[in-house]
Amino acid sequence: MKKETKTIRLIYPQWQGANIVKLITEVENPDDASRGYVLGAQLLNFLAPSNGQETLTVPVSTEITDRKVTDGVLDRDIIVRQTRAALSILQVSNPDKIVTLGGECSASVVPFTYLAQKYKNDVALVWIDAHPDITLPGDIYPGFHAMAVTACMGHGDAKILAELPTRFTPSNILFVGLRNWEREEIKERQKQYGIKHLTPKDVAQNSDAIKTWLKSCGASKVVIHFDMDVLDPAEIIAAVGTDPDGMKMEEVIRVIKDIAAEKELVGLTIAEPMPRTAIRIKNMLHQLPLLQ
Repeated sequence: MKKETKTIRLIYPQWQGANIVKLITEVENPDDASRGYVLGAQLLNFLAPSNGQETLTVPVSTEITDRKVTDGVLDRDIIVRQTRAALSILQVSNPDKIVTLGGECSASVVPFTYLAQKYKNDVALVWIDAHPDITLPGDIYPGFHAMAVTACMGHGDAKILAELPTRFTPSNILFVGLRNWEREEIKERQKQYGIKHLTPKDVAQNSDAIKTWLKSCGASKVVIHFDMDVLDPAEIIAAVGTDPDGMKMEEVIRVIKDIAAEKELVGLTIAEPMPRTAIRIKNMLHQLPLLQ
């Protein structure tokens, strides 16, 4: 008798890993901009098709305190607590496949490392993103969302890493849609790690280069991280990042479907939603009579 596969939907509205207020200028209140990922995760869950999957939510604090950098990581201690909570949820639920709706990019770290452990590291990681997210504590930017891939690899803050069940090897990681390294040191770090990448142009016409890489990496399963800032802002602005010349929505859909046709897809994260207009509408509604 064939074992039934359990797939869950994990709502992971973590926002503490990012410091993006200066990039969301149309939202007047900086606290609302910081917590925009929370509303973003809720909207993703509302908009995604209802398919009967069990839905679990990681408890994420929305309290704004004095945001501080500890050991090179912004809001480190809060992230440690929420990482522990997320992993506990997964260990109790014991899913075979996970759809994660974030939240900033670090929402992938727990579900992906959980799945890598579950399948004895027989898992490839395709990171669809405008940025490589391989910064480290001590770099100029302390946001953990920019350290998500290095955390998945077992590099970074010791307290966060102590919560994670396993790590990915660089040979099992591929960046897709990469077009902004932000600093030369990050480009050099990627070379040192030996992580391969494909630009939006490399996958604009077809997914052949991704399929070739998937065959070469050897893993039978795959997890996909879809950062919405990979999308071309000339078509849609859905995330914080607005780097030009990104991937079209249809290209991202095709790439993800083609990957799932090549390997067993066990994890999919949609991350970095920043609903600027929805935040402003929400703030407007909170000021109207009879609605308060």
